[in-house]
Amino acid sequence: MHRNRCAAHCTGCGSLGRREFLAIASVGSASLLGGSLARAAEPAVRKVEPCGPASKCVPTIKACFVRRKADYGMRWPGAVYDGQAALKKYTDQIAAAAKDLNLKLDLRPAPIFSPQEADAWIGEATAAGPDGLLMVLLDRQEHAWPTAYKAIETKIPTVVFSPVGSSFTTNTAPVAGTSGCFICSTDDFSQVRYGMKMLQAGAKLRATRCIVIQGSKRAEAEMPHLGIKLRYVPAALFVDEYSKTAEDQEVQAMAADYMQRARRQVGATKEDVINGVKSYLVARTLLEREEGDAITMDCLGALGNIKVSLPCIAWSKMNDDGVPAACEADLGAVATHCLVQYLFDRPGFQQDPVAETAREAIIGAHCSCPTRLHGFQTPPEPFDIVHHHGNRDAVPRTIWREGQRVTSADVLPGSAEEPTKLIISAGEVIGNVAVPPAGGCVVSVMVKFDGVTDVLGYPGFHQLFFYGDYKRELVQFCRLFGIEPMVV
Repeated sequence: MHRNRCAAHCTGCGSLGRREFLAIASVGSASLLGGSLARAAEPAVRKVEPCGPASKCVPTIKACFVRRKADYGMRWPGAVYDGQAALKKYTDQIAAAAKDLNLKLDLRPAPIFSPQEADAWIGEATAAGPDGLLMVLLDRQEHAWPTAYKAIETKIPTVVFSPVGSSFTTNTAPVAGTSGCFICSTDDFSQVRYGMKMLQAGAKLRATRCIVIQGSKRAEAEMPHLGIKLRYVPAALFVDEYSKTAEDQEVQAMAADYMQRARRQVGATKEDVINGVKSYLVARTLLEREEGDAITMDCLGALGNIKVSLPCIAWSKMNDDGVPAACEADLGAVATHCLVQYLFDRPGFQQDPVAETAREAIIGAHCSCPTRLHGFQTPPEPFDIVHHHGNRDAVPRTIWREGQRVTSADVLPGSAEEPTKLIISAGEVIGNVAVPPAGGCVVSVMVKFDGVTDVLGYPGFHQLFFYGDYKRELVQFCRLFGIEPMVV
């Protein structure tokens, strides 16, 4: 997936994808309608791609089935249960999910039939050090659940699938609150697939390299617990690259497409849009040169007092393209962007929370917001092109759909002494605040969160709002990877 696209772009090879084709088509339409920036014959915009270790990451999952060798008989799941049919069905579903998620699946061909076989398999798994374990219980008796408990005790993130008939709550209760596992007691395979997706996301987080554009020195670091690698590069590199970036056909084509797709353009000029597009190309260059999967920048500190365009358009488009891009060199926001994109295949909106006491709501305010809020492959929400709240540069003001269920997530990075935490809420969009006449950041979406009445004390900062109600799924991810959930 990302790995193949990254290789194509980093070597200058590869054929046109669907988005590149649409970019050409939209530019051509703008030209026919009288647009003056581009012609249909001009080249497509080459979108940014992750080019770091996470883009090449193929997580390994070691999987097995567990059951008695004898007939089921009277004991659960009983003679009514066709264990052979279940084995084939779940084998096929697991293999298909692994292929779709780009996972390397190491599935034991035959079920584990005895405690001795269980101990041998768990010993092999511990020695191999996979990114996760997947255990399917086709039995409730004898060594089945003791084997699951042993797998969880390895501390390797473990997904246990217990189809209906293979467990009582007396089996699941001993590990119900245990960190490092995800128990799927259901016939709904979508839960198992999500468990595999979580294992993939955890591995990609540990492989991710984020480019941090800040300060004047190079440095390497790592976020504790999550494993995200941080490559600090001097902010002057961005400014130097910006000065060398020409307003060529690619810049013109992207600006034309951006303005053509906007609902309206207020304040911000054509030149403002072109300057913002240049920031996108600069970020793309640095991401490729430094082999990064994600990016963040001390944008106000580095660019706030000079004429180089703030990267609001750039970050919006990068998040739309599936590249985590965080404002203001906020490492917690970087981690949250990565988590949301890897788990839910959609971008999030990093924002400054503002209390709205009359409606007991939170207004999320910022000047860089993605537009493909339903997912990377979905049509964008309507957006305007306006000035930043500093009355400079061009920024996208995305219009959030009223009534849409949304989730708020905020990673609080831990340390050697403190666990990583995740603040989680879910609620509903109830409006888009007009700025002006209100003050503050131009994207100001109002959300009423379920059960939250103390909006003045709402915790966190630079939380990500994103489409969909994923509160339960985030809590499950926290439990699987030893993160402390803080559900608000």
